[in-house]
Amino acid sequence: MKLCVIPARGGSKRIPRKNIKLFNGKPIIAYSIESALQSQCFDKVIVSTDDEEIARIAKSYGAEVPFIRPGILANDHAGTLPVIKHAIEWFEQQNTIVTEVCCLYATAPFVQVAAIQKAYQQLQITKAQYCFTVTSFPFPIQRAIKVNADNRVEMLQPEYCNARSQDLEETYHDAGQFYWGKVNAFKAMLPLFSQQASPYILPQYLVQDIDTKEDWMRAELMYKILITTDKFQ
Repeated sequence: MKLCVIPARGGSKRIPRKNIKLFNGKPIIAYSIESALQSQCFDKVIVSTDDEEIARIAKSYGAEVPFIRPGILANDHAGTLPVIKHAIEWFEQQNTIVTEVCCLYATAPFVQVAAIQKAYQQLQITKAQYCFTVTSFPFPIQRAIKVNADNRVEMLQPEYCNARSQDLEETYHDAGQFYWGKVNAFKAMLPLFSQQASPYILPQYLVQDIDTKEDWMRAELMYKILITTDKFQ
């Protein structure tokens, strides 16, 4: 069975009730559920949550909520890998064999159906343990600066002070949309950021982390622009 797990705990702090907050008119989790269902990649699309309201809203958009996530996996320190492992093992206890899993974040309104499909194909072709979304940094991280205790500027890597941007190696960061993986990799909680993963590269305009109110505002504005263009398909 190919399984999509959408983690969505109820206790988000920086943006209260973030996983079901209205994003351009509907709960933000609905975008992830709808994209997962439309991809037709999965035998089941489930939401792993500890919250009854989130469960009810998830079901109204077509996801299944076969269990309520234990509190120990829903606190501020619970990581993604243990949550996915729990979901896999829950199904195994019901005598259902899971082969591949996609962890799809609840706050990923820019996720594209085609990206889910193509990343799954990439997982198979590359024979990697994981395939997840990344995007490039908009500025060379080798020339990053910090502000010290004296309110002065220091370079993190001063050896690149005089380097030209075009001569520096391009770098990437996690796009925070989804993580395809082999079931044994998730169960063993193999590290995602490693040689075991293949990157599915997204353009920067399809990526926005949503952790603060400012992030949320920017994401809504980006979304409104994107849905009027042919780049959002």
